[in-house]
Amino acid sequence: MARILLIETATGVCSTAIAVDGTVVAIAEELQAPSHSALLTLQIERCVKESGIDLADLDAVAVSSGPGSYTALRVGASVAKGICYALDKPLIAVDTLLALAHAAREAYPAPIPSTVYIPMLDARRQEVWLAVYDVSMNVLMPAQPLILEDKLFENYMRTAFPDALPGRLVFSGNGSLKLGNVKLDEKMAVQVVKNCSARHFSTIAEQFFQNNDFQDVVYFEPFYMKPPNITTPSKAPF
Repeated sequence: MARILLIETATGVCSTAIAVDGTVVAIAEELQAPSHSALLTLQIERCVKESGIDLADLDAVAVSSGPGSYTALRVGASVAKGICYALDKPLIAVDTLLALAHAAREAYPAPIPSTVYIPMLDARRQEVWLAVYDVSMNVLMPAQPLILEDKLFENYMRTAFPDALPGRLVFSGNGSLKLGNVKLDEKMAVQVVKNCSARHFSTIAEQFFQNNDFQDVVYFEPFYMKPPNITTPSKAPF
């Protein structure tokens, strides 16, 4: 029986859960977190109380590995690594886009074999990070940035599917909210699962645990969509 703490901080959502054998037994999340650093440890404490599972009794800690927000991902990774290091627990990293694709498949099971899942994360302005997965969650197009404009998105899809477009596109993630600027066939496109959540990677984390697919706690770093915007002050501090 695997008891895994799940931490999701890739976007503005701050979400924490505890899963037992891939089933979420406690969850706490804020969809518009003003500060991940202020909320995360409180959410963990709440999940511990709700589940009755102490941190010391966990079998592993799983954290979103990105792509996502630089600051938010660093908060999640720091807390996860701290728990793993202090309690000698293994660390599991779950790709944020893969988790969204899994969640979309659960919310919208493939009606036809040619259905594909396209998770998207908002990268500000008209840019998103996205990937393409088939019904078996195999990667058809790896994670990459894209400007959501008609021709660019159309070219992206033609590159992914040079022979013929799939019969159904299932979008997920907060980046899919920007699809209003892209012409899509309503019969072909479906939007589900707008927000990231720790509950979305409970099954993946369980699979990784069973396969002993762990990260090096010391050297693990999330995958950021963009580097931090560090500016030089215009005036000297003194």
